[in-house]
Amino acid sequence: MPVLALDARDCASPLFLVRMWALLCGCLTFSLVASLEPWQLGNTRHHPQHDPQHDPQHNPRQDPRQQRRHCTFWIACMFTWCFFFTLTLLIHVLNVIRFYSLLPVSWKNLTVTVAVLGALMTLSASVLFPWMVTEHLSPRPLAATVASCLTVLAYCGEVWVIRGQSQEHRGYMASLPGILKILQCWGGCQMIPLFVERIAAANAGELHAGEQAWPLWVSVGLYNVCLLMSLASIAVILCDCTGRCPFPFHRLLAGFSLLGVVFYMVTTVLCVTNVLQLYKQVNTDGSELAIMETVIVSITLLAYTVDFSFSIKQLCERGHG
Repeated sequence: MPVLALDARDCASPLFLVRMWALLCGCLTFSLVASLEPWQLGNTRHHPQHDPQHDPQHNPRQDPRQQRRHCTFWIACMFTWCFFFTLTLLIHVLNVIRFYSLLPVSWKNLTVTVAVLGALMTLSASVLFPWMVTEHLSPRPLAATVASCLTVLAYCGEVWVIRGQSQEHRGYMASLPGILKILQCWGGCQMIPLFVERIAAANAGELHAGEQAWPLWVSVGLYNVCLLMSLASIAVILCDCTGRCPFPFHRLLAGFSLLGVVFYMVTTVLCVTNVLQLYKQVNTDGSELAIMETVIVSITLLAYTVDFSFSIKQLCERGHG
């Protein structure tokens, strides 16, 4: 049976301290953001000093689009902060009561996976949230941004502590190939709010002149396939099921990496083409999202390429061995 086994050495350990740091900063972040008024999140419709009838620069057609965009990204940021706060809290409690030994998962791989993915996702939220509130910056959103950045540092500190441990204690996911697989998963997760916004814009008839719908659906399909492959690979590693795989797992990972390289090369071409079309039309509306998508796709493509090179190297070593 699990028992409470916390002593002074546990409270002074680096992992205990950085997880407490992440919990405190994460709780502070989503509490501050949840207390903000709608106008502080960039929704000018609810601004107390905003009167569309007396604003000569007001365009009522832009309000629904801007409001929907801020709602989408606000949900993404809040989900990130709350989700990883909950995961970190569960890991912290399970580590204190020593319950993790009864779980059918690889604990050393699970903790570093949550830490790395939490650092990446929280970093994205820390960049996205100030972009949302840049027009109505006030002390409370600024404090939330600082708290989110401190949460990123806490997760980075946890990753650094785990990677400083011996090989048998840190697991495969703490190695460079494991971190690359988490980075691939991060890239797929970042595409969810982006293509939700793009699909909503397409359904509302907000596509620009000359922009077609088929590249959007092709990109969505390729993102989903790559995300499912990354999640499946990480799930098999976390559940210690690599030996039960009907195919050689290292070859399966190499095949997934190759498919990821090919699919993200296609999406990179589509994203760059979309950006060039927007700037050719001298239309900056939507160009920020297009640039954001292109940057994320490029980073994810680089992660798949490096991971594929590691897989080929491992296959060659196994073949010579």
